Amino acid sequence: MTELPLTRLEAGRIAAAAKRASGLSWAEIAAKLDRSPVWATSAVLGQQPLDADQAATLGQLLDLPPDVVTALQLPPARGADAVDLTDPLVYRLHEMVQVYGSSLRELVTEEFGDGIVSAIDFEIGLERVADPKGDRAVITLNGKFLPYRVF
Repeated sequence: MTELPLTRLEAGRIAAAAKRASGLSWAEIAAKLDRSPVWATSAVLGQQPLDADQAATLGQLLDLPPDVVTALQLPPARGADAVDLTDPLVYRLHEMVQVYGSSLRELVTEEFGDGIVSAIDFEIGLERVADPKGDRAVITLNGKFLPYRVF
């Protein structure tokens, strides 16, 4: 019986396990890929595209087998199936949108008009900010506004 080829998400799980075993940080991997840490992490996990050179770089860094390097070049997997919605951090991000999503919708509409904030022409950042009551996580979402087209 022939074994099925790896999916993009399976390759991402293998690469993430190899990353943990390697002792490399996400920032170090991002530097080797010449990308931001958030984008590079997303790519390794399977949610951004990797070209042959980037996949080969990861393969060398993480000592990945050839079938994993090949699978890392498959189209990215995005959406609810690519994320564990029961993970406490992911759930809290979802909760933030549930609580503030309607407010953000109103404020974006008031400031820009009827449209969306792109997740395609988009940057995201994570910063740790020291605070005497406990360090803060600052997540910056920066997306291009795209108005709905009238026709």
